[in-house]
Amino acid sequence: MRPGFSSTILSRDKVDTLLLLTACLCVLLPHAGHVSWWVTTGCGCMLSWRAWLTLTGRRLPKTWLLLPIAGLLMLGVYLTYRTFLGREAGVTMLVLLLTCKLLEMHAKRDLFVVIFLSFFLLLSSFFYQQTIFAAAFTLLATTLLLTAQLSFQYTGLVPTLRKKFKLSISLLGLAIPLTLCAFFLFPRIQGPLWGLPGDAHNGRSGLSETMAPGGISDLVLSEEIAFRAKFDQPIANKSMLYWRGIVMSDYDGKTWSPAPAGTRNQTAMISFSGKKINQQIILEPQGQRWMFAIDMPSSSATFEERSVGQLNQYMELRSTEPVIQRLRYEIASTPQFQFQLDLEADERIMDTDLPNGYNPRMHNFATQLRRNYSDDHQLIRAVLDYFHDQEFAYTLEPPLLGINSIDDFLFKSRAGFCEHYASAFVNIMRAANIPARVITGYQGGVLNDVDGFFEIRQSDAHAWSEVWLKGEGWVRIDPTAAVAPERVTQNLARAIPQKGLAGFMGQAFSGISWVKGLHMRWDALNNSWNQWILNYNQNTQRNLLDSLGFKNFDWGQISLLFFMSGCVLISVIALPLVLNKPTISPLDRVYFSFCSRMEKLAVARKIDEGPQAYLHRLRNELPGDKLTPVEHFLNFYTTAKYGKHDLSDRSVTQRLKVLLAACR
Repeated sequence: MRPGFSSTILSRDKVDTLLLLTACLCVLLPHAGHVSWWVTTGCGCMLSWRAWLTLTGRRLPKTWLLLPIAGLLMLGVYLTYRTFLGREAGVTMLVLLLTCKLLEMHAKRDLFVVIFLSFFLLLSSFFYQQTIFAAAFTLLATTLLLTAQLSFQYTGLVPTLRKKFKLSISLLGLAIPLTLCAFFLFPRIQGPLWGLPGDAHNGRSGLSETMAPGGISDLVLSEEIAFRAKFDQPIANKSMLYWRGIVMSDYDGKTWSPAPAGTRNQTAMISFSGKKINQQIILEPQGQRWMFAIDMPSSSATFEERSVGQLNQYMELRSTEPVIQRLRYEIASTPQFQFQLDLEADERIMDTDLPNGYNPRMHNFATQLRRNYSDDHQLIRAVLDYFHDQEFAYTLEPPLLGINSIDDFLFKSRAGFCEHYASAFVNIMRAANIPARVITGYQGGVLNDVDGFFEIRQSDAHAWSEVWLKGEGWVRIDPTAAVAPERVTQNLARAIPQKGLAGFMGQAFSGISWVKGLHMRWDALNNSWNQWILNYNQNTQRNLLDSLGFKNFDWGQISLLFFMSGCVLISVIALPLVLNKPTISPLDRVYFSFCSRMEKLAVARKIDEGPQAYLHRLRNELPGDKLTPVEHFLNFYTTAKYGKHDLSDRSVTQRLKVLLAACR
């Protein structure tokens, strides 16, 4: 018969294999967002091929066909990553090997390889995301894998898929108490349990250490959380929310970057006045050392009285090590300050330096402004008025600029994002002999009414300027505010409404209070998940044990506490299972003894065989003198078991024991 869909009811082997393919698909889906497009396409094709072979009943491909395919896939991995080592290349190879192994399943051993490889791939998905949704999806995939594994273990009567799924959930439920015990009590050490590959922290989104046209406008398309902040007092004016990040004073005609190390005095004089603003900040991992605080930070960053970040001579906040995991710290800022009232000659030269041969029209424009305005304040006001009055546009999609990018922006396109305005403004200031530099960071944020944290997203990334004025020191000037003041007083969405479907959905739901409230509750839940689950570290564990009365515990004592708690939990879980063992009636005990004797004497009873069917087979194995007492025993047992006899009647059991004795 030709292979094909011969029946609308699939055989058990096909159903089990399709269930395994579904479980593997759930394992592979979390990796689809970070592997190369050709890997996703190849895995989809091989999974579809395997499903088609299962449904049509065709044989699996031969080894001579699979080996070249596997070789080409490994060649693709090497050409993509130029190595077989590291996180990205390693995870990609595991993804491809799993799909290839599904095409080469010939024995139960291969099934276990697929199952265990799938569990490992599930674990590796936490390299990329550790959200609540990722944890829930991992739990679903684990349940499907357990169900698939159970499906291949049954012989004889097979329960329904629903019952197998419920059994898998029950198995996971039994593991949850011990899992929670391990999570809270397993000794936490400072730092990771193992060293991650060198590329383990690649792909982090966040501010770059350089700024060029288009850099920040690309970043603000992301709605990822950059950090969260909570204040000890209400913030009356959103225009105060300038989150100071990176100070850039070196310019090559296109790109801004921080000044080279050692080119500035190591101490900068700054004085503060007015009330401090204390902040509690939760910084998302971004793989860099910079941290953020309200402009201007007036203290170092601390966490549980331990310093985690210091201020340098530019009043930049820097962590002691790259931020590769979520960082929580406290810091104070003072909005009223005087920063560096005296500027050294070499510093003035550096902060007024411009590369030669670029932007001649801008230089002429700055020279004319200097002739018209001898006062620096008036000149600055004139430049801001120029931005405001000459119909400049604030846009995420500015036209491309040529080699003289500042000239093209100021006198031709007149359209750009914050980095265009900040760069052009600083260029004009320097050409007019006013020290100036670019600052990148974030501006604004949205208050979550549920947990009281401001949420600052990548879409809040911003660039502004600082100018040095005699008698005032470094002063913040935001030229973007002259063109799009709503960007500073409200948010980016007000200044540049989203287009397309995203913009339509945003406008449609922005006025619905319950949708906004639901979104805030979800963000607050994620924040709690980050703080209490993902950030559960050695200090948090110590505080938990202290609150439970276990003070001054060392590593060995915590291990002993974990071991003892685990034993207690296992005992509590196992006790109901032991007590709920199915009871065997006295009548059945005698019958099982009879079966054991017959197995030694003649033939063993089949697991699905009834007493009369067993008797029929024994008639062919036993001689006549031994068959008669066997017939008496089995006939009486059948009548007593399935008839109207009272099984609790001891006389019935006693009679069966007498018949059993006769079978010797």
